[in-house]
Amino acid sequence: MRILVIATAVLALTAASAQAQGRSRGQPNEAKSDNKPKVDEKAYKAALERIPEPKEKYDPWGGARPAEPAKKPK
Repeated sequence: MRILVIATAVLALTAASAQAQGRSRGQPNEAKSDNKPKVDEKAYKAALERIPEPKEKYDPWGGARPAEPAKKPK
């Protein structure tokens, strides 16, 4: 009998927790999504063109590898 009571209590707590997670906290506001600024394609492309080209190629593993040894002339 004791095991049945404990099992029922655990099941009830688990179900209550799952039900609480499924609830939404309010009504979604559709007017909120209209406030997003619209992206201008010309301005986006112009901004990309203003980014300067790097002089050296970026090496993401540069710190993990040892430096290349100086080349010896033959």
